[in-house]
Amino acid sequence: MIKHTDFLVIGSGIAGLSFALKVANYGKVCILTKAKVEENTTNHAQGGIAAVMVASDSYEKHIRDTIIAGDGCCNENIVRLTVSESTKRIEELIAWGTRFDKTHAGNFDLAREGGHSEHRILHYKDQTGSEIERALIANVKNHPNIEILENQFAIDIITQHHLGENVTRRRPDICCYGAYVLNSETQEIDTYLAKITILATGGAGHVYNTTTNPMVSTGDGVAMVFRAKGKVNNMEFFQFHPTSLYNPGEKPSFLVSEAVRGFGGILKNLKGEEFMYKYDARKELAPRDIVARAIDNEMKHSGDDHVFLDCRHLNKNALISHFPNIYAKCLSIGIDMHKDLIPVVPAAHYSCGGITVNEYGQSSIQNLYASGECACTGLHGANRLASNSLLEAAVFSHRSAIHAIQQIETISLNKNIPEWNADGMVLNEEMILITQSLKEVQALMSNYVGIVRSNLRLQRALDRLGLIHKETEELYDKSVLSVPICELRNIIEVSYVIIKSAQERRQNCGLHYSIDLCKH
Repeated sequence: MIKHTDFLVIGSGIAGLSFALKVANYGKVCILTKAKVEENTTNHAQGGIAAVMVASDSYEKHIRDTIIAGDGCCNENIVRLTVSESTKRIEELIAWGTRFDKTHAGNFDLAREGGHSEHRILHYKDQTGSEIERALIANVKNHPNIEILENQFAIDIITQHHLGENVTRRRPDICCYGAYVLNSETQEIDTYLAKITILATGGAGHVYNTTTNPMVSTGDGVAMVFRAKGKVNNMEFFQFHPTSLYNPGEKPSFLVSEAVRGFGGILKNLKGEEFMYKYDARKELAPRDIVARAIDNEMKHSGDDHVFLDCRHLNKNALISHFPNIYAKCLSIGIDMHKDLIPVVPAAHYSCGGITVNEYGQSSIQNLYASGECACTGLHGANRLASNSLLEAAVFSHRSAIHAIQQIETISLNKNIPEWNADGMVLNEEMILITQSLKEVQALMSNYVGIVRSNLRLQRALDRLGLIHKETEELYDKSVLSVPICELRNIIEVSYVIIKSAQERRQNCGLHYSIDLCKH
């Protein structure tokens, strides 16, 4: 099947849905989502969205906090425009029907999280992302120009190399014409032709064994752009959330929000001793990279599989009111947050790098935009400040929409695109080849390319990955395509970029920490 649209949106979180709503009055919009529309990283975001909303706070304070957390690697111009637009984007979310918690006096109940100097986190209990998603989906479904298609897996963006042209990363004129998409229900591969395409595919947490990301977070957008010879950046900066619930066997790992520490939760080792004071004067409110490395160091020295988060000293009613979802989850495995210590462990959480974009969300490929976690805007630098991610998605989808609306009338559909060639492919019945390779990649990334790295570990990971890549490409070339083999391929390619980026980084900063670089 060949389908034509003006705007093709791949992904259904805050980045994709807000973009769709802004451009829908200027052309037909088709939203593709690889699972159900609500199954995305936004829907799993607990803590909140950072913005300057009160007179006691300021844009300059938020800018400073962001740059400090980014460890000198942020693009200051991008930080400034993002923070300065934060208030308007919050007002827009509220206008679309998003609810944020308020005090009895009717003011926003602003929280404070690690790395923030002020209380500026808007939230809806501990389900902020889910509330934003609810409001956006309702608006999208009511717009006559927007079509949502679920269970559609984007295999590749369509560029000149599908027309037989030789495309390199040095060419400035690579152009996106749409995407080849696997319909998971019919198993057919359809051709979607679009004037403008935006990737809003979320994160890549399932590159690692333990992650808080939903199962759909397999780095699809980054991998597609990398294959198309587009630019990606800063992939070595992968953020590990310090506190996922330690519950072996559960995937994805359940996130115990940063906001719990902001509310007063204290980290302790298995002897019941506090330890964050040894690593940073801000203790539990230090940026995530510092807290994650501290926990990792404590676990390595003790040999323990986890540490504890202590909330027993906090008001029970306030705990339940602010964190009902977390409280219920802990109770479901026999832990009462008010009476028991919560076992926690770091987990892969957020990719600060991604598809390189400018201040309007434009990638290095013409007519292709990217927004949300799959994009690298320069906002986060070497480490994302807590709750800046939903803000970034809202700001850059807005800016992408403004730019795309201005361009849409100047772009024509390229209808000379060949359909997907499936000749010579045979049914692959050996799923064990895919599942075992996936386990191997996730294990080597977790063991060698995690919170703490070394030259030896990185090279060993690269060597092992090379063999798995070769085997997977041979299998891919002869197999009838399925979501599992496409996701494996994407995970391998994203892993490669992470390793190579880490090898090229010559100093420790933010989320990249090598024991070899400590020696210089």
